[in-house]
Order: sequence, then C-alpha cells, then structure tokens
Amino acid sequence: MCGINGIICRSATGLRERVDAMNQYLAHRGPDSEGTWVEGEVAFGHRRLSIIDLSDAGNQPMISACGRYVLIFNGEVYNFRELRKQFNYPYISNTDTEVVLAAWSEKGSDAIELFEGMYAFAMWDKKERKLTLVRDRMGVKPLYYSHKNGNFVFSSEIRALLASGVVEKKISHTSLVDYLRYQTVQTPDTILEGVKMLPPATVLEYYPDDDEVKLYKYWYLRNISSNPRLSYEEVKEEVRRLFFAAVEKRLVADVPFGAFLSGGIDSSAVVGAMSRFSDHKVKTFTITFAEDDYSEAPYARHIAEMNNTDHHEIRLSPEHFLEHLPSALSAMDHPSGDGPNTWMVSKATKEAGIDMALSGLGGDEVFCGYAIFPRMVQLQKIKALWGLPGGIRKLTGKALQAVKPGVASNKIASLLAMQKYDFNSFYAQSRQVLSDDQIESILNFSVEENHLPVDWLDKEGWELSNDNLLSRVSAAEMETYMQNVLLRDSDQMSMAHALELRVPFMDHQLIEYVLALPDQIKYPSTPKKLLVDSLPDLLPDYIVNRPKMGFVFPWEHWLRNELFGYADERIRSLSKRPYFKDNSVIELWDGFQKGNPSITFSRIWPLVVLEEWMSTIALVD
Repeated sequence: MCGINGIICRSATGLRERVDAMNQYLAHRGPDSEGTWVEGEVAFGHRRLSIIDLSDAGNQPMISACGRYVLIFNGEVYNFRELRKQFNYPYISNTDTEVVLAAWSEKGSDAIELFEGMYAFAMWDKKERKLTLVRDRMGVKPLYYSHKNGNFVFSSEIRALLASGVVEKKISHTSLVDYLRYQTVQTPDTILEGVKMLPPATVLEYYPDDDEVKLYKYWYLRNISSNPRLSYEEVKEEVRRLFFAAVEKRLVADVPFGAFLSGGIDSSAVVGAMSRFSDHKVKTFTITFAEDDYSEAPYARHIAEMNNTDHHEIRLSPEHFLEHLPSALSAMDHPSGDGPNTWMVSKATKEAGIDMALSGLGGDEVFCGYAIFPRMVQLQKIKALWGLPGGIRKLTGKALQAVKPGVASNKIASLLAMQKYDFNSFYAQSRQVLSDDQIESILNFSVEENHLPVDWLDKEGWELSNDNLLSRVSAAEMETYMQNVLLRDSDQMSMAHALELRVPFMDHQLIEYVLALPDQIKYPSTPKKLLVDSLPDLLPDYIVNRPKMGFVFPWEHWLRNELFGYADERIRSLSKRPYFKDNSVIELWDGFQKGNPSITFSRIWPLVVLEEWMSTIALVD
C-alpha cells in the first residue's frame, strides 16, 4: 500500500521539485521509503508502505528488466504468487509490483484482466511514449488526475495534485450541488473544477505528443452470466466457498495484521473466517461509546470470545473525539459526510503495531443489508399508484407530511409528486441528503436539474425485472454511496495512519456470483439472509438478530452538546462564503438545534466538513 504521483509537463523546468513536493504530501501514505524518477518531461513519485517483501528491492518507481516500462503502484494484487510462475522474468524481489511489471512486459494492457486485488497504478511506456493509468474493478484504491493546457498530473490524493502547482483550487458549482445532494461528489467528478477521479475498472491512456486522453472500461458489474438453476443448498455452499477464498487471499502479508470488529454481521463473518486461516490470535478492534444506545461493545466482545481473538476496545468520549476531530478532518482529502469513525479506529489499530487490517465494508451492498433494498421492491410492487392523477398523489404526500413531519415523509411526498415510477429517479431520491428545495434555499446560484447518479445502469444493460431488481439496487449502491463515500473515506482515513485496509466483500468473483442470483434467493426477509444462511457457524443468533446500528457516532446528541461550539463556528464561517445566501446555512443549523424533524444531523454534518475542508485547502472562492 502506497501513494503514487506523476506529472507530464510541457516545460520540464523544475519537474523534479514538483514531484518531490507532491511526494511530501503523501508521506503519511508511505512512511517506509520515497522514490522519484524523472526523464524528459515525465516525472514519477512514490511513497511506500511495505506490506509484501519489506526489503529495498521493493522500492519504487520500478523499471522493467527490458528497460521499456516504468511503474508506480499502490495497492495489492492478491494472486501475485500464482501469476509470478506464469512469466519468464528475471525477478529481483518478491513483490506483487514486480509481478505486474512482468505481466505487462509480456502481455501489455491485456495483463490487467489477470490481476485480482485493489490497486491504482501508472505505467510509462518509453517506446510508445504513452502513460497508462489503471484502477481496480471495485474502486477500492483512489486515483485522481487533471489534464489542462498540455499538462497532465495524477496522484492518490487531491492535496498532492494541488502541490504540483498546475491545478487550480476552484470549486465546481455543479459538484457543490452534487455534494449537498449526496454528501459526496459522484465519480468521475470531484469537488474541484478540472480535477477528475478515474472511475473503477477503467484504463486511461495519455499520449503527451498529441496531448490526447483515451478512457475505456475493462470490466463491468453487469458483465456476468446468469447462474444455472441451483438449489438453495448449492448456492449457500458456493457463497461460503467464495467468501472464505476472498478472506484467505487477503491475509497474504509480511507484516502484523488485524480486523475492525463492530459486532455486526459483516465484520463478525470476516473475523470468523480470519480465525480459521490464521495460525495466531487475530487482533480485533472496536469503538465503544459512553452512550449505551450507540455502543456495540457487547456484540463485539461476544464475537471476539467466540473466535478467541486478541480484542481491543477503543472507548470514545465526546471530549476525546473533539480533541482528535481537527486531525481527523485534516486527513480528509475530499469532503464527505462520513469518515472520522474510520480515522479513530485506524489510529488505535496502528498504535497497536498493526500495519494491515480487514474490514466488513461492502457486506450490506452485496447481500442487501440496507433498508433501501426491500423499500425499492415495495415501490415497484405499488408502481400502479403513479397511474393515479398527480393532484391526488400530491395531496396524499402533503397530508402525510402534516401528520408525520420528517425526512421520510418528505421523501415519500417527493416520490408521489413525480410523474411516473422510474427506478433511477426513485433511487436517487432515496439517497439524497438535502432536498433540491433546501439546496435552492441556501445557494447563491441556480441549481440545475438533478443529474441522476445511476443513469449508467440502463446503458450497461441493467434491465429492470422482478428477477434482478435487488441486483440493480446492489449495483447502484456499489457505484455511488459505497465507492464515493465508504471506500474513499476508508482509504483516506486508514492511510492517514499508514494502515492498509482490505475489504473481502469487494472480491469481484464473490460479487459476480451474488449479483447473478435471482432476487427470490437473496431477498432479505431476515437481515442478509443468504450470507447468514451460508455462514451459520460464524454468525450466532445473538449477532444476527441484534438491532442494526451501523458503525456511526452519536452525532445527533454531540452536535447539540459537546460539539456545538466546534460546529457552530464552521457553520457561521461557511455561511459567509460567496456560494451561499446570507444566513441561509445558519437557518438550517438553527432548525436542527430546535429539533426540526426535516433537518437531521446528516444534513448538518456534511456542511461542517465542507467548511473545514475549504479552510484547510485554502480555497480560492
């Protein structure tokens, strides 16, 4: 796990200094070594966190034996030992990075399909004078880039891009609206104008001589064949096999490793599987709170005892959290409504001597764990309602808002006001944080019509039927909320402490299999029924039937009490920025403090984060 930087500049003057400056901004991602390579107008930089082969032979940038290719790599290729045997290459290290070079030297970009893992890498071809950027199938590892005025720059983090001196610190109005809607910005856009995020499973080729960029996808979530008609018992056996394989391959490391354990279904399954493969006690880490309603400590303890782990509880008080909050938010490379929770548990995990940890992230998206899955099924069942006159539906929505005011009623009213049932629109509405009316009320510029974050579903052949509705929801969740909030936050917050985080539920083979299953096999009539039924020995009833809490902090209480001063200062600062109408943001904040049920903490916290990020970046308004 590492950080990568690169710049191709028309003027080669000061190129080494530029990439060195970028490297310094990624020092937290790779404290073990630093490397640069400069030739002509091309410069590569690398910061290394040693996980596989800790010797200097694994340092980067790495040049192929033939001298043609230069590689900088971030992540892990889990099947590198099997691939190593396939290529007649004069290896000088035991790293997965050199296996990538060996495969590329023989097969070129066709080698990408061989790699199983999480990665983002850059390959410079001296002969063809071509830069190739690649991102893993599920987008676990980030990669940002900017192409402007004949300059091409890329990095694992936005802050390093800015350090190059060729990227402007200017907010994109379109992306700001996107952020207010979804507490993030949807790939390929970012909050900054002119800065893009390479989409998952995508290859970018840049030809500096022509100043031309080409992009293409090498894998699709929908590029799967239907599973043969199998019995439920056979499906469970295959899910079990694929899950255990996903965990086992992610335990390959030459450093101490552990796991995040919340005591929920997903992390409990991961820890249980790890314990089967590890020849020593697995170290587990969980956050506990003084507020019992949010503390998952008893459930985590139960799983730790069941699997005989070396368990660590991180007790978090509001005062302790407030003490570390500035550091957590300063680690946020791109603003997001989530993240500090991962920063806190990553800090404790690293301080315990752990360099790599596994997480249960992704289980909800793959195995239909969120409330949105049954909700979308119910909406499709009643879609005939949208055949009723619009006036009747709007009156029904308003009546519901009057009887039971709150976010849920507001969203139902918005759905009823739509002209027809449409999956993409309904899904986007379900994931929206601030409504368009609320956004219009606070922004100083007009809000364009909502560009739906899942319109690509139709282009990729996700036809809507009663057999694959749940898989369509899974795909939407993976490509939006999971990739642009959960995975991005997990990467930047864990790597802030030089901790590598691996996610077995993001194994593409497991995902391909589960998404190809018909809905009736995986409908969550009980929490994540298919996963639970497949792993009965790992998931006791005490865990399966517990109330779902999620890995969240008690924000509602904290923002009105211990964190009030911190949040109030940033809300008032944000309200003075030219993007916002006078006092409009403060009015939202006041509404939250007064208990307005339509303004929950999830509508407020992203605003606090946004101001903190803007101040840290020293944004040009």
